[in-house]
Amino acid sequence: MLDIKFVRENPDAVKENIKKKFQDEKLSKVDETLVVDELHRKTLSESQLLRSERNKISQQINEAKKAGKDASEFFKLAKEIPNKIKEKEAEIEKIKKKLDGLLYELPNMLHESVKPGKGDAENTESARYGEPKTPSFDVKNHAEIIEALGIGDFDASSRVAGNGFYYLMGDLALLNQALIQFATQFMVKQGYTLVEPPLMTNLRVLSGTTPLKEIEMQAYKIENEDLYLIATSEFPLIGMFIDQTIDHTKLPIRLCGFSPCFRKEIGAHGIDEKGIFRTHQFNKVEQIVICNPEDTWKFYDELLGNSIALFKALKLPVRVLDMCSGDTSDIKMKQADVEAWSPRRKDYFEVCSCSNLGDNQARLLNIKIKHHDGNYYPHTLNDTAIATSRALVAILENYQQEDGTVKVPDALQPYMAGKKVIKAAKKIF
Repeated sequence: MLDIKFVRENPDAVKENIKKKFQDEKLSKVDETLVVDELHRKTLSESQLLRSERNKISQQINEAKKAGKDASEFFKLAKEIPNKIKEKEAEIEKIKKKLDGLLYELPNMLHESVKPGKGDAENTESARYGEPKTPSFDVKNHAEIIEALGIGDFDASSRVAGNGFYYLMGDLALLNQALIQFATQFMVKQGYTLVEPPLMTNLRVLSGTTPLKEIEMQAYKIENEDLYLIATSEFPLIGMFIDQTIDHTKLPIRLCGFSPCFRKEIGAHGIDEKGIFRTHQFNKVEQIVICNPEDTWKFYDELLGNSIALFKALKLPVRVLDMCSGDTSDIKMKQADVEAWSPRRKDYFEVCSCSNLGDNQARLLNIKIKHHDGNYYPHTLNDTAIATSRALVAILENYQQEDGTVKVPDALQPYMAGKKVIKAAKKIF
């Protein structure tokens, strides 16, 4: 949510930002916001005048009593003031709610480095690490490998929960756990505090961390309760600090969260396809930073660097894709995806997403920093460390061997109970 003072002082810049995101239908929202803001300030001033009048009348009553004069007229006025103040406060609350709603609709100010573009076709590659290779033999997709080796079951999961779920079994389940251990230990060594958060949040936290339209499309709601299953541990990690004022000496705050994640993915392409690439449930190690505004881009680079380092350690070819203006979420200042090489597709696919949200989330969740020069809102940033299902797809495709087995990346072997190659497992039934 943009600062109303910023909108008030920079309406043209806000409009240009909207145009850069190709959301011209929102241009009128800027003018409407300014009108409602003016009304809000006027109503606040009227409320203050009423309070001043109440104090003045109280003083007149005291003076009349001291002088032995009749104060009945003042008492009559004094009785009317509280109701007027109450009515004015209700009016202020109503106007403020409308103002906040308008500010919520205005997209965050994009960083100057974000290139204009309408959609994902105009995203640009900014870096590449590792050499993409395609084996000389026919490359199987990850689902075929899983089923051929008997290390997962999609038919059983479909019978139990429907499409979009999976069973990981034997060495694949072990590989999944190895990724979690590998990523969390890497993040802890980088100075991040490991957190296992609640798997549900209330609507206020959710709407303060992600756009409402994404909540409707992605979030599973708990029936008859103000609770939603989390789509990423970013939500409860940032939500930890809701309505809190943090001493400036505590910054930066670096957290690494591990959790299962749940997403409806309504309308998402591929949800009905067999496999673990796009699913309703998956495991993820997330990284977040809460920092001073002046340090925000340093930590954006740090988060992105952590993701790249993890995949480089796995010896998986990756590239960095900078999101264009039209493909950057409205709550973000800048966003980049890390994509891993798929030898089967002969193309890259998303495995991590790094975002700088500026002070957007902090404003929505009322997270402030205490400083002797005055309180202020911090910046919040997040990035995927490892989404294990996506990483497993990359490993299964890039490390498969001609005999159908899969080599375990060297970086994960210490967590694999001595196993260096994943072979065909004995079927349970």
